Amino acid sequence: MSLEELKQTDASSLPISKLIIMIARGQTTYLNHKLNDWGINSTQLHLLFEISHQNDLNQEKISTRCNINKGAAARSIRKLEEKGLVTRKIDDDNRRQNKVSLTEEGQKTLDASIHYLKTFEEEVFSGDIIEKSEMQKALKDMVIRTIELNQREE
Repeated sequence: MSLEELKQTDASSLPISKLIIMIARGQTTYLNHKLNDWGINSTQLHLLFEISHQNDLNQEKISTRCNINKGAAARSIRKLEEKGLVTRKIDDDNRRQNKVSLTEEGQKTLDASIHYLKTFEEEVFSGDIIEKSEMQKALKDMVIRTIELNQREE
């Protein structure tokens, strides 16, 4: 759907999930463009965020939390390691697993990239669309309900 077609479409005819996906894809495109200077992409940035929340996180948990397969996580982590943004060490409890931690350079890259995320959100939430905090609360509640719904279906 083109921008002009979207502008002409009645919002109530569009599923909320489609709109959320369109925003997420737009943010990914924006971030990939901005992160290109550091030689990383939005997926690798997502990995850095997860690792920053818990150092010494194993690759399997990272792939689960980022909703990507283990092979893709391993490749992305290897690239981040080559750039000096993370370190990997063998897990003493499970020698088949690696524990991953941010380096000082990885933390600097993550801190700098937060600026791009804030800029994106400021642009998207400019004007009188809706208060950002209201949107965050509503989306969080929707995520919780989505997870609960899917758990009931398992």
